[in-house]
Amino acid sequence: MEKVKVDVLIIGAGPSGSVAAAYLHKQGLNIKVVEKNSFPRFVIGESLIPRCMDHFEAVGLLPCLEAKNFEIKRGARFVTGKGDLCDFDFGEKYSEGWDWTWQVPRADFDKTMTDELQNWGVDIDFQKEVIAVDFDADGTSRTTVKDTDGNTSIVEAKYIIDSSGWGRVLPRLLGLDKPSDIPKHATIFTHVKDTKRPPGREGTMITFDVIDTETWLWVIPFSNGDCSLGFVGPIDYLDSFEGSPNEKMKEMMKLSKYYFDRFDGLDFLFEPKQIKNFSASVKQLYGKGFALTGNSAEFLDPVFSSGVTFATESAHLSAKLITRELQGETVDWETEYKDYIMYGVNVFSTYVKEWYTGNLQKIFFHPTINTSIKEQICAVLAGYVWDRSNPFVKNHDRLVKTVARVTEMEQERMA
Repeated sequence: MEKVKVDVLIIGAGPSGSVAAAYLHKQGLNIKVVEKNSFPRFVIGESLIPRCMDHFEAVGLLPCLEAKNFEIKRGARFVTGKGDLCDFDFGEKYSEGWDWTWQVPRADFDKTMTDELQNWGVDIDFQKEVIAVDFDADGTSRTTVKDTDGNTSIVEAKYIIDSSGWGRVLPRLLGLDKPSDIPKHATIFTHVKDTKRPPGREGTMITFDVIDTETWLWVIPFSNGDCSLGFVGPIDYLDSFEGSPNEKMKEMMKLSKYYFDRFDGLDFLFEPKQIKNFSASVKQLYGKGFALTGNSAEFLDPVFSSGVTFATESAHLSAKLITRELQGETVDWETEYKDYIMYGVNVFSTYVKEWYTGNLQKIFFHPTINTSIKEQICAVLAGYVWDRSNPFVKNHDRLVKTVARVTEMEQERMA
């Protein structure tokens, strides 16, 4: 049986694994990435938010991504069938930071990064599945990896970064999963060739079309002419639509007054895929010899596109902390990693929950939304959820409710 010894084993080659690998490689560490799938491969998480641009830039992956001319995302729009509209411009946000990001077909986006890493000499093994892991008291691990022919090998590492996303390798193998307190929802999604795309900004703007308080449609146009469409809503409601996935999706598109005509009659590029109970959590974010990043640790909800940013934030931070530790420094993982990451998760979690209570929608669609409030919320939507100078970050647990209530009372007086 083949045995390999490295400083750090990274499980998963998506944005989280790629950012971690890029940082560690530049620090001169001996690393190996194992990825269960072959690339390119389809995955959702196609709408980014500006905070993740900091991470791609910091680890040297920005130039290869810029060269692909992905669709520029400068904000996000929320609409309703009643004609309500709220348009957030990342250039008009409270916090300092990037004013734009991308809308990306993830198959192309992720492969761009792994191609670049392999050009740098990073060892990435595709179609290799982690089937077992064993830790010593000092954190040294021996990971059993299986290829598509059933052959196994052992990777010994001083540290493991689990960036396996939906595979959630270490949470599954170590029994770290726990239920999420985010409301349980389902999604059904596909791509279309966007042949009736209107010219200009209208055709390329990412939009969240609000069907009702808990049900919404995402529309994410790509620069290659395709467009991602997906509904999110309560599981029972999405299950109430009968027929094949194609039939269900076509019937649901009739719910969108804003987009029905644009996509009516267009064939789906693949049979719509469905995911249920996608929110996930874990009992711990790190342990002796390992760190969990991205979706392998926490996934909230697709409504504000936070997934890739939490993946890259946690990957970049964990890689920096591991580097310090391997260089002989003492790292306080509880404070420097767990507390930091969970602060941002808790802020975004509030916004996800308050979206589904309807409180955020009251604020978004108020006809005279306060400019300062909108700028502060915009910074949260851009991913700057660690900026405690922002009142809507620092006081997230009560401010959204308070402003929603004030907004509701104003509307009652106006009525």
